[in-house]
Amino acid sequence: MPISKLKKLSQIIKVNGGLKQSLYKLFIHDNLKDGKKIGEDQYGNRYFENNRYFRGANRWVEYNPDVFLDYDPTMMDPEWHGYMHHRTEYVPSEQPGRPPRYRWMLPVEENPSGTRLAYTPYSTTTPKIQHWIPPALGLQEKDKNLKTQDKCEY
Repeated sequence: MPISKLKKLSQIIKVNGGLKQSLYKLFIHDNLKDGKKIGEDQYGNRYFENNRYFRGANRWVEYNPDVFLDYDPTMMDPEWHGYMHHRTEYVPSEQPGRPPRYRWMLPVEENPSGTRLAYTPYSTTTPKIQHWIPPALGLQEKDKNLKTQDKCEY
């Protein structure tokens, strides 16, 4: 039995492109799988399937290597999202145009939350609490006329 496990491990390492590439994929995706490549989307993400794994773990995506560790599920095309989560059984690369794309549909955009592009509402009301602005380090040496409560003591 242990020999069959080692044989399977060597097969998975071989499928993933050798030891170096397997360690890289293990670092990025936290697991190693072998499976059939189903397709690729317009963003460069590659989709795989292996029905020997449990349902829910039998389909996976390898995000475009250009994003490295900064990948996020909003980088996936909506058609592929439905396939990955078993909402549909059709493969978007084999049946393009299903579901149909209409002119009024906007292109998919990455989620900007947590970035400087995130939406921040504008408020005209005055804040009830003033923000604390910490004193700059070394300010005591520059200005000896500061009040005692303004000095920062560390």
